[in-house]
Amino acid sequence: MAKLKVKKKKEEVQKSKDRSTDDKNMRVLPPVRMSDDPTPKQVKWINRQRVLVFAARGINHRHRHLMEDIKRLMPHHKTESKMERSKNLYVVNEISEMKNCNKCLLFEGRKMRDLYLWMANVPNGPSAKFLVENIYTMGELKMTGNCLRGSRPLLSFDPHFTKDPHYNLLKELLIQIFGVPKHHPKSQPFFDHVYTFMILDNRIWFRNYQILSEDGALAEIGPRFVLNPVKIFSGSFGGATLWENPKYVSPAKLRQAFSKKAGNKYERRIEKKVMNEATKPETGYPDIEGAEFFKGDPMEKAQDIVVKKEMNGDEEIANDSDIENSKAMSTPRFTMKLAKNKPDKAIRRKQLKAKSKAISDQIKKRKQFKKKSVNS
Repeated sequence: MAKLKVKKKKEEVQKSKDRSTDDKNMRVLPPVRMSDDPTPKQVKWINRQRVLVFAARGINHRHRHLMEDIKRLMPHHKTESKMERSKNLYVVNEISEMKNCNKCLLFEGRKMRDLYLWMANVPNGPSAKFLVENIYTMGELKMTGNCLRGSRPLLSFDPHFTKDPHYNLLKELLIQIFGVPKHHPKSQPFFDHVYTFMILDNRIWFRNYQILSEDGALAEIGPRFVLNPVKIFSGSFGGATLWENPKYVSPAKLRQAFSKKAGNKYERRIEKKVMNEATKPETGYPDIEGAEFFKGDPMEKAQDIVVKKEMNGDEEIANDSDIENSKAMSTPRFTMKLAKNKPDKAIRRKQLKAKSKAISDQIKKRKQFKKKSVNS
């Protein structure tokens, strides 16, 4: 009996050992999940890009709506109240560090009509300054497209970004700012829209499209805007200038040039009027000497005119025979005699020249007086 008990105990021990080895080699299958259920979010996300999006005082309502649209497109953004214009831009680095952000988008307004955008990598740089043009917000466009808020976008770049080094740098900066990190807590784990960045006329054109189907059908959502690059700095909101746009002209200078052109238009119109008055003949019909021309029988006068024309034709034939004598008649003495014979035309020319000179002097004095009054 004792031997049987020992054998049973040995068999039980071996069975328990076999079970433990089977449990170790056993592969645990994942639980069954329906395709409609959302994927479980990763607790620890690796790409921790946080973008601070805010503005300085001085932007108008359209600029503020554009800033709000960009905030909706970026679930990884953080907000801040408006910054005072009197503060230095280096303060933005401290604000972004307080908010635990490593990228920054700052909207800066000028004269309540111009909008500048700063993109910066905080705190080491680089940073870029843009002039924002052709702004169309989501509310203005009212496109038919729609996408889920917080979903990740696909970034599409023009091949011109790889040709120049400054565009290559801007491409990397745009990828890090507009690219939504994977497994971000506020983002959705799928792609349903595309951001396109195109280069045309030395500017970066931004468009936002919804992906309608897998075939590549797209529908524009908005917003739309154009970035005109001004400068690229080595540091964050300052430092050495790595690149400067030689074709950039500030909008204030463009408005000034347009106003000058409009002012010169009035002066040119006055000058034309004066010149017309100076060169205008005294009589409308120089061949007609007075009102006596219209008196009498018109048929007789018409016959007289025909006879005169025939007489003039005979004189021209006679003049053709005197071509050889014309060389002798072109001497200075002969020209003096002609001038003496026709004194009225010479006097008239001198009078017109003097009159036009006096008028031009008056216009010059008026311009100088205007410049003195503006400077004073």
